[in-house]
Amino acid sequence: MRKTQFCNPAPLSGKWRILPLGVFLLFFVFCATVFSNQAVLAPETTHMVQCVRIVASLERDHYLGKQLDKILSTQIFDRYITLLDPSRHLFTQKDMDQLNAFRYRFEKDLKKGNLSFAYDIYNLYYLRATQRLEYIQHAIKTWKKLDLHTQDSLIIDNKNRSWQQSLEDLQGLWKKELINHIITLQLDDQEPADITDTLEKIYGSRLNRLSQTNTNDVFLLFMNSVTESFDPHTQYFPPRVSEDFDIHMSLSLEGIGAVLQTEYEYTKVLRLIPKGPADKSNLLMPGDKIIGVGQGKNGEIKDTIGQRIDEVVKLIRGPKNTYVRLKIIPAKKIGSTATISIRRDKVKLEEQAAQKKVVTLSSQSRDVRIGIIEIPNFYIDFAAYHRGEKDYKSTTNDVKKLLFELKEENIDGLIVDLRDNGGGSLKEANDLTGLFLTSGPTVQIRTKNQVTQLFDEDPSIQYTGPLLVLINRMSASASEIFAGAIKDYHRGLVVGTRSFGKGTVQELKPLGDGKLKLTAAKFYRVSGESTQHRGVLPDISLPRIYNLEDTGESSLEGALLWDVISRVRYQAYPPLDPLYDALLQQYQQRIAQDPGMVYLNRQLELTNRLGNETDLSLNIEKRRQKRELQEQAELEIENEYLTASGKEPIDTLAEKDVRINGFKEILLKQAQRIMTDFIALSKQQGYAW
Repeated sequence: MRKTQFCNPAPLSGKWRILPLGVFLLFFVFCATVFSNQAVLAPETTHMVQCVRIVASLERDHYLGKQLDKILSTQIFDRYITLLDPSRHLFTQKDMDQLNAFRYRFEKDLKKGNLSFAYDIYNLYYLRATQRLEYIQHAIKTWKKLDLHTQDSLIIDNKNRSWQQSLEDLQGLWKKELINHIITLQLDDQEPADITDTLEKIYGSRLNRLSQTNTNDVFLLFMNSVTESFDPHTQYFPPRVSEDFDIHMSLSLEGIGAVLQTEYEYTKVLRLIPKGPADKSNLLMPGDKIIGVGQGKNGEIKDTIGQRIDEVVKLIRGPKNTYVRLKIIPAKKIGSTATISIRRDKVKLEEQAAQKKVVTLSSQSRDVRIGIIEIPNFYIDFAAYHRGEKDYKSTTNDVKKLLFELKEENIDGLIVDLRDNGGGSLKEANDLTGLFLTSGPTVQIRTKNQVTQLFDEDPSIQYTGPLLVLINRMSASASEIFAGAIKDYHRGLVVGTRSFGKGTVQELKPLGDGKLKLTAAKFYRVSGESTQHRGVLPDISLPRIYNLEDTGESSLEGALLWDVISRVRYQAYPPLDPLYDALLQQYQQRIAQDPGMVYLNRQLELTNRLGNETDLSLNIEKRRQKRELQEQAELEIENEYLTASGKEPIDTLAEKDVRINGFKEILLKQAQRIMTDFIALSKQQGYAW
């Protein structure tokens, strides 16, 4: 099999003309031999055979029924280039001019198992990445001579960065990236000697990881560019990868309780396991990027940028009651880093179960008792269920018991809190919905060939009073099915923020020695609206804690879109629309004076302002001044809230104890107030629950 490698001639000359294609390829092979110490990587026969199987299965079994044509070929090409060089700091414009001629080749090549061009692109990437790391390693030796007081800036929004014209231009960009890294370390109070040591370890480690790449790694990287061009949840698992159904790595077993995903060279927090160590710590949140991991309270932080997610997971996992240190880029705080410490633990099953509480509020000169059931996920003991045990552990059975207890406590209304509930058992989503409805359909499931429905076949209702479902951006899948059904049946009020938008179903298929996870179906509400991409929209919107651009289905490139199919026949309650205007007006009047909501909105405004920046100054004094102003603004917001709440102000942000869970509690109190208004208004307008 022919082995070729691309290499930009720019290392030999800053000016060159576009060569005929054959000469271009031969010259690249020469350059790769001269400038790279790694042997040219090429696909093996097993890769070619597996490629044919993967493409055939995708065309045959994927929900969309896509065929590998020219349109899909160019999508694969773009995704692969973006995966290799998301920051556009490795390939030049001249590279792209040459490579673009091949963007349609995958249409025919992949069906035949021809992967040579994919490996050619990778070999060029490897050469460029090696050049970059070696350039930076050399520059580190004299970094103290670099000018940290320039008026230059570094573009950090990849969408706004153009391809560089030549290797010399790339080197200028690499120099800027190094200066930015040095400024960040200095602002983190590292001493000059420590900065040198830190930089040498980081870039030496990255170069070492790069050099260990083998042909299997390249095959996995490229084939997932192929699968994810169908949709982001479709993925190939080679034999060495975990056989978990979901590619995201869950650290719920003696870890920190976080679900991670790879976002280019970073490890990104997708969501937190409710009641897990990370969730309880208030230090980590979805959208944060993990760039380093250390062991113990004082362990050295090891750089993880560019590291495989399974290797990062190994570093984070560890024995119960030990500590792991994470260096993160906080979500929406561009240009800053933070180091946090989390104690590892097991997620306790009893804390994952549905739980209740009752709060009493004063409304219109009377006390109103509100029951709250928090449901962290939709769980079921399938083994006990299949054995025929009547009292098997499940979300529905637990909530049924809690509802009985709450009715004994004479509640006037019920809040079902589904915030941060990532889903779980589809059966439980159906059965739980049935506790609040008479019999009828709850969700539609559409495959390539048919549409089916799940039904609540039990006519009994466990709770008939006013109902409010509380959701947020992390409410996904089964949570959206429940919330969507309650909304469509007009059975209750949905309050919060737009949900996650995970409305697809994946299946795991054996494929040779590996496995293929692919999207096989899509969820639709009984109204015909999909829960995919758009999610469930609330009737009353609360402020968003999570950034839509960093979290949720719509943040994933190539995610299946929202659409509508035919509605099914179902018997709904009278519409709640007549209540919305009054509820919204009362809510808006209340939050204008509520210290918690004023605080929350000011915090979110500050965070949004920081997250909208597209470049970073490379002047250390400007950066230091900007950081001080940001910290001062945040401290002022904190102290205004503490003072309004009758608490003592703090002197530094290190004393701050409110982040995500504090925000969640503020929003829960607003949901309780909305519920008291809902109870009063529904009685006034004659709604019979």
